[in-house]
Amino acid sequence: MKRVLAIILGGGAGTRLYPLTKMRAKPAVPLAGKYRLIDIPVSNCINSEIYKIYVLTQFNSASLNRHLSRSYTFSGFNDGFVEVLAAQQTPENANWFQGTADAVRQYLSLFEECNVDEFLILSGDHLYRMDYSKFVQRHQETNADITISVVPMDERRASDFGLMKIDGAGRVVDFSEKPKGDALTQMRVDTSVLGLNPEEAKQSPYIASMGIYVFKKEILIKVLKESLERTDFGKEVIPDAAKKHNVQAYLFGGYWEDIGTIESFYDANMALTQQPLPPFSFYDEKAPIYTRPRYLPPTKLLDCHVKESIVAEGCILKECSINHSVVGVRTRIESGCVIEDTMIMGADYYQPLAERQSGTVIYSAANVPVGIGKDTIIRRAIIDKNARIGCNVQIVNKDNVQEAERESLGFFIRSGIVVVLKGATIPDGMVI
Repeated sequence: MKRVLAIILGGGAGTRLYPLTKMRAKPAVPLAGKYRLIDIPVSNCINSEIYKIYVLTQFNSASLNRHLSRSYTFSGFNDGFVEVLAAQQTPENANWFQGTADAVRQYLSLFEECNVDEFLILSGDHLYRMDYSKFVQRHQETNADITISVVPMDERRASDFGLMKIDGAGRVVDFSEKPKGDALTQMRVDTSVLGLNPEEAKQSPYIASMGIYVFKKEILIKVLKESLERTDFGKEVIPDAAKKHNVQAYLFGGYWEDIGTIESFYDANMALTQQPLPPFSFYDEKAPIYTRPRYLPPTKLLDCHVKESIVAEGCILKECSINHSVVGVRTRIESGCVIEDTMIMGADYYQPLAERQSGTVIYSAANVPVGIGKDTIIRRAIIDKNARIGCNVQIVNKDNVQEAERESLGFFIRSGIVVVLKGATIPDGMVI
């Protein structure tokens, strides 16, 4: 793995994850109470003994850069690094990144100098645990020019992904990007070729790309230099390369979720609270997920009822009920609150006690403290960091609205999920 360089793509503007991406890049979106999305691919690299990691960023990248610099510093005894490469204008190219392939192309002169044999191209917004060494090993064993990590996919979700066909040797012979109708039907394959049993192959008759690739160094340089107008790996570069090069498929059999929308992000976080075992676990000692060490105190629970939930460190919870929810670092929840089916991202700081005043004071809109005020009810919501929610607030989507933009009031509704903006203030008694 010393001869492998990882390139993590920070993604575009993240419009489908807005408003969570209003002030941060998509890979910097908080996950599971204490992590960020970027921690997943970086941790997978470290656990796979890949220590040369570049992260390409473009939009709202300040918090992502800060998180990476605070979280990942290797000792001077190896040549490992996690380094951010931000979009830049040069005399040769005055444009920002135009797509995944274009982002890598703009730093190609740097990558050409790297003393490696393979490039591992990763996405910064997926939730999964993968040993990349097995992926690279399969790439080398088949003498592939490019290897694509794929997952079997059912009929219901197949049209949301780039699909492919393979021959009996696992070589990719056809591509279709998010096909619908007849075009979708034509992409059905016998997935038992990849090792699925007949029943699994019947349920998942499609092969979907995970957007994760291994390239031979010279092949990546060649395909990016010869077709400058092709800006995206999945839609343009790899389908074209498959006509001339050995492009192989590698079956990934574990849990994988593309966190591209508010709904998929919400569902992935809520799934972490499932009993008895969630589909993805952070409790794997052999392959831990790393993040920034915060040195926070333990969480304090004062006469609370907590069921099927994740509570991060540094929280203070008073006489409240929490069910099927994720509670992030430094969250304060006052007495009488009911929190259900909700992700609370927590806070970046503790508010001084003098600022919070007494818990008996009725707060004005101007001085609502950070956290959740007394007797507030929240159901099926995402509360972004540093939000100030007053007393007797109800965030319950009482009219079952599916989509709404109320930025001036501090919230959005996406797929029926209420999203309270980062740093927003929801005054006492407000009903959403």
